[in-house]
Amino acid sequence: MKKLAVLVACALACGVAAPAAASSVRNDYANPAFTAMLGAGLKAFYARDFSSASRDFEKALSIVPDNTLAMSFLNAAALQTPGNLETLIDTEEDALGKTPNSYTAHVRLAFSYMFASLAGRNRDIDAREELTTALALDPKAQAAHVGLGIMRENERSANRAKIEFLAALASDTNNVLAREYLATIYQVDLKDPQRGLAYVIDIPNVVPDYADIYYHVASLLDDLKQPDAAIAYATRGLETDIGHVGEAGQHGYTLLARIYLDQKKIADARRVLKASIAADTDVAYARTLLRRIDAGAYDAKSSARPPPKN
Repeated sequence: MKKLAVLVACALACGVAAPAAASSVRNDYANPAFTAMLGAGLKAFYARDFSSASRDFEKALSIVPDNTLAMSFLNAAALQTPGNLETLIDTEEDALGKTPNSYTAHVRLAFSYMFASLAGRNRDIDAREELTTALALDPKAQAAHVGLGIMRENERSANRAKIEFLAALASDTNNVLAREYLATIYQVDLKDPQRGLAYVIDIPNVVPDYADIYYHVASLLDDLKQPDAAIAYATRGLETDIGHVGEAGQHGYTLLARIYLDQKKIADARRVLKASIAADTDVAYARTLLRRIDAGAYDAKSSARPPPKN
């Protein structure tokens, strides 16, 4: 549940365009009304305007009610203000009571329960029950498979999580969260960053306001020894996450520092580490790297790469 956990700590995959002949393929991101509201919500969220973000994500979900990226960010925005997530859960429980056979009502409530668990109120059993019910109503329900995949990932069951995310893609080849989580599984668990990159490389063209995806692409490119491209993506992530809310804003500076240190660009590494401290992001790790630089750990004779924070 790393993606959801990061959103909670601060308080997700690519929309590859379907071939023209495959008009029946679901693609939420081909709907300009939906992407306009989603983009507005993301901009507000990364600027820490969580009230506006919540309104925009609700509008996006009024157009595509089961988009998992919008659902996740709606909950993340609600979590920023004490009591708002509980209010959202109450509203969704009331909606489910009125429409007990609605697949969407079950998955919306399930995602809110998952966020409640991450915030310290364990609702995992409730979330799993809602997702299971959603699948009983619609066995091809992409959002329910994504939710179960996230829960499997949180249990460190990468193979079972992978099965759920692939099931989601079978119904929705453009599901952002499914692709993002699959990329992480391939990068971290299966040690295949090239395959992971294939899942996410196009998302900046589809959801350009999704700051965190730039960080993930940068990390994959770094693993693939493409430092110039990695630097460009990490920098774009920092520019997009202006409030230092998500992964891009929280960890982008130290990712850049590690890349610069690999290249023996000590001055650039110092610059971004000082920027990280000034922005109050990854401060302990940034200071650790600065101390190691001062101790000569990354001078011209050293080939040691600084260990990643996570």
